[in-house]
Amino acid sequence: MFKKFTVYVVCSALMLSGCVTPSGNGSGAKVGPQLSSQVNQRQALLAQEARPKIDVIIPVFDPGLPEDTKTYAENHIWPELRRAEANRFAVKLKDALDATGAFGAVRVTPDNTATGDLYVLGKIVKSDGANVEIALDVMDISGKSWFSESFEHETDAGYFQNIRNKGKDPYDPVFEEAAQYLVEKLSKKDDKTLANLQSLADLRFAASFSETAFAQHLNIHGDRVELASLPSDNDPMLKRVKAIRVRDQLFVDRLQGNYQTFSHKMDDSYAMWQEQSQLEIAAEKEATSKAQGQAALGILAIGLGVLAAVSGSKSNSSAGRTAGITGAAVGGIVGATMIGKSFQTSDEAKIHRDALVELGQSVDLEMAPQVVAFEEKTVELTGDAKEQFEQWRAFLKKMYALENTPNTRL
Repeated sequence: MFKKFTVYVVCSALMLSGCVTPSGNGSGAKVGPQLSSQVNQRQALLAQEARPKIDVIIPVFDPGLPEDTKTYAENHIWPELRRAEANRFAVKLKDALDATGAFGAVRVTPDNTATGDLYVLGKIVKSDGANVEIALDVMDISGKSWFSESFEHETDAGYFQNIRNKGKDPYDPVFEEAAQYLVEKLSKKDDKTLANLQSLADLRFAASFSETAFAQHLNIHGDRVELASLPSDNDPMLKRVKAIRVRDQLFVDRLQGNYQTFSHKMDDSYAMWQEQSQLEIAAEKEATSKAQGQAALGILAIGLGVLAAVSGSKSNSSAGRTAGITGAAVGGIVGATMIGKSFQTSDEAKIHRDALVELGQSVDLEMAPQVVAFEEKTVELTGDAKEQFEQWRAFLKKMYALENTPNTRL
């Protein structure tokens, strides 16, 4: 009797288990072998995580200022702002690349002399508040071009009136599109190619300290540099240079905070400029199309007010600045009366304009002096970001020379 009952229970259990279907979120069991689909997904994820993650260098953008200053007004170019944008755009692209998770360290640098595996050289083609276009020239440490492309975006007419967009940058989509494009290009590179780029970056950094010791591992053909061979992992000189490179990377990492702070300082003033400039451009389009009615006149008045305000801020004379502020106030009041919209006061606008002018005095990031140390030696770095970076690299080369000739006094 007992045996029959046991057989019945076992058979029932087997029948019931045969009716169980695996969940779409797992294998259907907490223990034991996983379903093949789950195993394949896990292996693909591990393979992706194991891929070499190359480091990216983004030098400060070329502000794209035409040589002919007479064209600035017609192209809505404000030179001080463009210089500030050169730093801001590099930071925005860094943030977009970081968000993809596809790269190693992404660093903004004063120029393209920093060491990395991949370089993204950017230029501002257009930025007038309503429209933005950037051109990117991407190449790896060997000098091989990955692509040269332009990316553009037009801000929606009602962007700034949408409460959901408060605190957002209407230019973000152009950097996100550029980042995704670069990820697609990266996905087509095999692991060996990426690993070779990392080795080449190490050797090019090493050769900048001792060409005689490391240039033998490089094949140089004009602007192209290829990996010819690899030194032994136990090479004492290579170990020394790798240790120096770690310190160099840490220094550049500290620069990132300065670039981020600079960009954040721009946020409020920059957003106000974007909104005002968009109104100005809309007014110009309206005037060009010869629109009729009080609404068109109101938009035109606001546009002229913004234009007067910007022109006044650029004037070197107090009379010119006063005229600009007056024009902005009159245009703003008349326009707001006609179409029932409020507008920023000229006093508030001037504060933001002055802030942007100050930030954009030079394309190079202003930095406070700093004292840095390396192996019980210290040096004070002064000047802007580019100057301090050059002084830092010179200091590292002195430390390397001292290591090789310990009796030398620096």
